[in-house]
Amino acid sequence: MPAEAFRPNAATRQRSQLDNKISMKCVDDFRLTFGNREYVPIIIGGMGVDISTADLSLVAARLGGIGHISDAMVPTISDRRYDTKYVRDKLKFYKYNVANTDKSEVQFDLALLAEATETHVRRTMERKQGDGLIFINCMEKLTMNGPKDTLRVRLRSALDAGIDGITLAAGLHLGSFALIEDHPRFRDAKLGIIVSSLRALQLFIKKSARTNRLPDYVVVEGPLAGGHLGFGMDWAQYDLATIVAEIRDWLQAQEMDIPLIAAGGVFTGTDAVNFMENGAAAVQVATRFTVAEECGLPPEVQQHYFKASEDQIEVNTISPTGYPMRMLTTSPAIGAGIRPNCEAYGYLLDANGNCAYINAYNRELEAHPDAKRLKVMDKTCLCTHMRNFDCWTCGHYTYRLKDTSHKLDNGDYQLLTAEHVFKDYQFSKDGKVALPERAETA
Repeated sequence: MPAEAFRPNAATRQRSQLDNKISMKCVDDFRLTFGNREYVPIIIGGMGVDISTADLSLVAARLGGIGHISDAMVPTISDRRYDTKYVRDKLKFYKYNVANTDKSEVQFDLALLAEATETHVRRTMERKQGDGLIFINCMEKLTMNGPKDTLRVRLRSALDAGIDGITLAAGLHLGSFALIEDHPRFRDAKLGIIVSSLRALQLFIKKSARTNRLPDYVVVEGPLAGGHLGFGMDWAQYDLATIVAEIRDWLQAQEMDIPLIAAGGVFTGTDAVNFMENGAAAVQVATRFTVAEECGLPPEVQQHYFKASEDQIEVNTISPTGYPMRMLTTSPAIGAGIRPNCEAYGYLLDANGNCAYINAYNRELEAHPDAKRLKVMDKTCLCTHMRNFDCWTCGHYTYRLKDTSHKLDNGDYQLLTAEHVFKDYQFSKDGKVALPERAETA
């Protein structure tokens, strides 16, 4: 057996590092500081599409932490939550193009995109209570057949609608600060970036230097995170603690006081404490909130998360974005060969109207013209499947969710409240997870 077989992977290294450092402190012993304001150092990550709902983010803010909403497919979210008709009207307008393999004509109306973003953000902010903050997770890889223009609209509209902060995600965002540097809230709102390496952060700071604006925080996302990863298929060679330490030391050498947020595989409050005792200012967590009542996942899908085994969690390359993606192997999106729905959605079309799934679909259609049902194994129509909650992206430790709740008589697991999960992170010690009070059963 080769020596590589004995080399611990990312999960083993991270668990070993955390398990060997059981602290008597809890997360509530720390605070995340922005200026003269302090916050509970717990951030709920921005899971799209509408998995990190407004309701979920509002719980975090009410409890003094930070919650994210996501700008992934925001017209779709607006239709679902606020009874708008953006998707229906877009499909109606471009219906003539449905059978056309050329999707370059399928453009987003920028005024309507701004309206959808403002609706989602403003409605969320109007309901905010407590001393915490609400951020929006902005994904650069949602190129929307107009990468620069659509990104500018989403960023500026979120600021217009009063969002507390923007987390730049799914890409390096080397030009994103420049897109909003003339906005009146450019130096008022909190602006942060997600990176998975020191090199990525250095590139961002170098490219953004002329705006004379450093990020207010940096989310360091490790290889055990859910959904799209900032690594190649060699992700298991990396670990979050090492990356956090490398970035921490570089920032100190540069005399840059930027809070670091550790993310990816932070499953317990003790995990969080260990990162904060080693230089992180806060943690960003998401996996455990996928089974909260306030989460946007349908209850039947949440049960798949609860019941998942470790061998049902994989990192694959079926995302058209080009990033590896962690998901459940039982996801209906895997292998589904549905016709591209770009006229209704089209969020991943590049500037020329191309998408890797369209290419894969057309290849299979040409090879099997008489097939009643196509199978496309190497890519998936991410827009449609995320909209339908059929692409079950997840964190590495999703298989541990069953240990956070009670199994009911019917074999399902009791859903949790976001407040319960948040407070368990905030107050738990010794690597423990607090179970909820057992619900009454009929």
